Amino acid sequence: MQVQGKYDAKTFPNAKAFLMEQMTRAQGLRLKRLSEEAYQPAQYDRDLSFAEAARRIQILEAEIELANSF
Repeated sequence: MQVQGKYDAKTFPNAKAFLMEQMTRAQGLRLKRLSEEAYQPAQYDRDLSFAEAARRIQILEAEIELANSF
């Protein structure tokens, strides 16, 4: 899932709720694993929102992919 750009009330009426929703258990597990794999344990935090967790997961996946390309 990509979380990018700005959303207004017409295109995404629950945007505020989405941004404040707690990350899922699956996101937490994935983020923890990716942060350890990327040697960036500070990227994991138990109290992240769904959107912030998605953003960090996306960034870590890109960094790991880049590192594996060398």
